[in-house]
Amino acid sequence: MAQLERFAEFTGPAQGVDGVVTRMRALGADLPSGDGVGVFNGVYLSVTEEVDRHLDRGRFADSGAAITLDVLFAERYLRAVDAAAGHHRAPACWRPLLQFRRHPGVRPLQFALAGINAHIGHDLPLAVVDTCRTLGCEPADVEDEFDRVGDILVSLEERIREDLMPGPDLFQIADPLTHLVGSWSLERARDGAWAAARALWALRGLPAVAEELRTRLDGAAGLVGRMLLTPLPD
Repeated sequence: MAQLERFAEFTGPAQGVDGVVTRMRALGADLPSGDGVGVFNGVYLSVTEEVDRHLDRGRFADSGAAITLDVLFAERYLRAVDAAAGHHRAPACWRPLLQFRRHPGVRPLQFALAGINAHIGHDLPLAVVDTCRTLGCEPADVEDEFDRVGDILVSLEERIREDLMPGPDLFQIADPLTHLVGSWSLERARDGAWAAARALWALRGLPAVAEELRTRLDGAAGLVGRMLLTPLPD
């Protein structure tokens, strides 16, 4: 955990998307090759840099809402890393990745998908609610920004799989990795995140019920993450 402990020096409120990118680069530079957190961090850094490019090109209808959503979304991942660095308990959705990040039987693509699953399945709906509270708006007001960020993720997913999947000679129908990664869908996870965000927002006047839903989202994402990180034979 020493690398994550050193990263704690970089923590604190990120200043816009550039601040998030800076923190992710610092974390990535400090983690060894093959580390599960580092694998996901590299994937997420690519996504965040792509979001930043879209912002620079004016491809978001409401850039302020997009920046707010992107930063609050990223902060949830970075806080999970901070928790691990400080030997505190991270959210359940992140624990499998943090626990198995050095397991020799887990392949890089599994680390990437487990991190994406945690971030989409739990962090994203909460980030939508955080954004609405920050901006004083409704989920429908940030739906375009949500969809645009989701489209960027989907567009990069195929490249991520190609970059992290073993060579064609190993990519066979009978390969357990083929079966495992085919069992999880980013688009379905994104749809679920949007439905969960709307439900959490509707329940904001019932904090105990909303917290129960959030806890169950966290636990469910953690369970899926643990399955995605099933060690596989060479």
